[in-house]
Amino acid sequence: MGTGLRVGYACVNTQLPSSSRTVRLANATDERLRELIATNLDALDTILRWNVAHEIAVFRLTSNLIPFASHAVNRLAWWDEFAPRLRVLGRLMKRHRMSISTHPGQYTVLSSERAPVVDAALAELEYHARLLDAFGLGPSHKVVLHVGGASRETASTSERFERAFERLSAGAAKRLVLENDERWPLADVLPIAARVGVPVVFDAFHHSLAPSFDGAGIRELVVRAGSTWTPRDGRQEVHFSSQQAGRRPGAHADTIDLDEFERFVEDVGDLPLDCILEVKDKERSALRAQAVLRARVYSRSS
Repeated sequence: MGTGLRVGYACVNTQLPSSSRTVRLANATDERLRELIATNLDALDTILRWNVAHEIAVFRLTSNLIPFASHAVNRLAWWDEFAPRLRVLGRLMKRHRMSISTHPGQYTVLSSERAPVVDAALAELEYHARLLDAFGLGPSHKVVLHVGGASRETASTSERFERAFERLSAGAAKRLVLENDERWPLADVLPIAARVGVPVVFDAFHHSLAPSFDGAGIRELVVRAGSTWTPRDGRQEVHFSSQQAGRRPGAHADTIDLDEFERFVEDVGDLPLDCILEVKDKERSALRAQAVLRARVYSRSS
């Protein structure tokens, strides 16, 4: 694919076993958790090898790879118990120059007004950082987070976020990246990211729902976000998806809109970007997007 845009997908390969098997909290014994972790790591191995065979180097890990990892019920030192298996998977990731990221779920809210929610968010982010550490991956492999919070009162929410950010370990803080969304457009996220010193992921779909920087095109916005990435942060990450027809605004489409993606590629396809496709059919859309990128390369070389 050259040095420009690379595409990947998130968490699930629809053709392969899931790497996010879990159990009800009441049944989360040490033994059951060990079984699930082993099974999930085996499934991840299969997914990664499928990605290698199909030249997909961009992938987001599921948060549930280690079930209940940030919950008190999981008392396992899983990073030690499964260290040999984790190292093998990490070597596979590094050998094929994969861009591996994570994205904690909607309940991971550093800007919450509720102390227990913030404490839980901090624990979850530390888990994600520890997971990437356990694979032996450097700080260019990121943990993506939204500013979060129900309030659009920018000053107080950002202040709470920044206070909570200061409580992160250095290892977790250096992996964090912020993403614009429907509540927090790019223009609001960039100053917060600058103050805490983290990069910004540009999400094209979220920008269409909550635009900022009137008159700016997609390329200019991607470049603005890209200015927050340092060499230590590695290749800039962006997200692409589109609206599912007939669903609430913000519902991700089942499959990639190729016409829309082709326009995105025309705008930024030459830039060194790692693009996560946030669509329901996962790897199937990634393969279709790859075909678009190959056709573009062919047309420019012929």
